[in-house]
Amino acid sequence: MGAQARHERLAALLTPLLTEAGLELESIEVTPAGKRRLLRVVVDSDNGVDLDAVGEVSQEISTALDSSEAMGKAPYVLEVTSPGVDRPLTLPRHWRRSRGRLVRAVTAEGAEVQGRVRDADDDGVTLEVDGRDHRYGYSDLRRAKVQVEFRRETGDDAAD
Repeated sequence: MGAQARHERLAALLTPLLTEAGLELESIEVTPAGKRRLLRVVVDSDNGVDLDAVGEVSQEISTALDSSEAMGKAPYVLEVTSPGVDRPLTLPRHWRRSRGRLVRAVTAEGAEVQGRVRDADDDGVTLEVDGRDHRYGYSDLRRAKVQVEFRRETGDDAAD
């Protein structure tokens, strides 16, 4: 079975389980890990990912995989995780989930912009840059990532 076909079978098997748990499937990765394979299932939600929920859904995924042929006969290790902070912001839901966070983006013209996500919808994002709001359509941004903040100034408008 090819990688694309395996990915589609896994997505079809796992998506209903994740939906019932209030989670969305962000990505599936199958990589060699010695004599086994690593199946990494990345999940997310608008409300963040609770570790207890990940534990519960991991058990359900494991049971579903054991009763299907989606991973074939070779042994594998299952890892269910949430996206890391270094995940690129590529979809409207990534931007929506990053409200209040500091991001660095490269515009379609190649300029770099850093600002706090004020709002995001299906068409674009509003970033607060140097105290002023700027609206960008998603097609205006080439790539973007959340910036790690160790100490953040808080004010009346700061997101939790």
